[in-house]
Amino acid sequence: MVRILFLIHNLGQGGAEKVLVNLVNNMDRTKFDISLTVLFGGGVNEQFIKPDIHFHSVWPKEVPGNSKLMKLLSPQQLHKLCVKKRYDIEIAYLEGPSARVISGCCFPNTRLISWVHAEQRTRVAASRSFRSEREADGCYNRFDRVVCVSDTVKRDFESIIRLEQECIVLYNTVESEQIRELSKDDAPEVIDDGCIRLVAVGTLKEVKGFDRLLRIVKRLRDEKREVHLYLIGRGKLAKQFERFIIENRLDDCVTMLGYQTNPYKYVTKCDLFVCSSYSEGFSTAATEALIVGTPVITTLVSGVKEMLGENNEYGVVTENEEEALYRGIKQLLDYPDLLDYYRKQALIRGKDFSTEHTVEAVEDMLLSL
Repeated sequence: MVRILFLIHNLGQGGAEKVLVNLVNNMDRTKFDISLTVLFGGGVNEQFIKPDIHFHSVWPKEVPGNSKLMKLLSPQQLHKLCVKKRYDIEIAYLEGPSARVISGCCFPNTRLISWVHAEQRTRVAASRSFRSEREADGCYNRFDRVVCVSDTVKRDFESIIRLEQECIVLYNTVESEQIRELSKDDAPEVIDDGCIRLVAVGTLKEVKGFDRLLRIVKRLRDEKREVHLYLIGRGKLAKQFERFIIENRLDDCVTMLGYQTNPYKYVTKCDLFVCSSYSEGFSTAATEALIVGTPVITTLVSGVKEMLGENNEYGVVTENEEEALYRGIKQLLDYPDLLDYYRKQALIRGKDFSTEHTVEAVEDMLLSL
């Protein structure tokens, strides 16, 4: 049996964190003995880890300024601090701090994997959790394999980190059957008020672009278009968004639902899923919307052309700017037949993201090492 360690910063409400829990919960226990370690405990996704996963947190909760503090130690020192046992394979399941820790492994027979979830775009950004760009190059080249969640992320990472080893693409794991089953639950908060119901899911932080989505909703309402936005998630911008809703009298057409353990029951009852992000890796929330048959419109972020097609075969991709996203949403509102078409296409594309297929691809890769 192969002993595997997954290391991640935390198991908060983010997409990578959720996907990691999906992956480890569905891996074959006859082939793999799985450990999952977080640098900082207390994340909302910890509750979903199956009991036979060996779970450990290095520190019980997030430490202010932890990135600077961790740079005081070398990768080797960090590894000794964070990893207490010897494994056959160690996986840093996010770029940055986790990768720096795992790169410090000194066991010669342990295979190392770095899992990259987001575009870095510049060497400065890719090196932010390291002491220098040179250290970042050195750490990433200690891995036997680099896994990226989309072709876009792969091209970006290869263009800024000087890699000597193989870099491959493996898509995120979602629990497709469970998602479909959970989507059948009642969601009385989603009301039938005659409006086109928009839904967005994610942490309430700048990169998700919910500020521009709220401005778009205001603009549509000012034009007398009947829309209602359901915003699912929590985060530091919640109070700012609440103020915007009150100041612009949008309380009758914007509902903030907070964090939900079952967002699917809301997504499936809405007419259009909106990804307004400035940046993504491979959007888990958009993938889940396809699985439950909700049409998707998204800004041009990494992975969405792979997900929805180069020519918008399975959903709508707009330029990554507010005006383009507004025009895209407006077109779907104005042409109900087009919205119905993408509802059918969503169901077709959603079938490609089966749990079995994505987990099997990961297991084959691990065993090949």
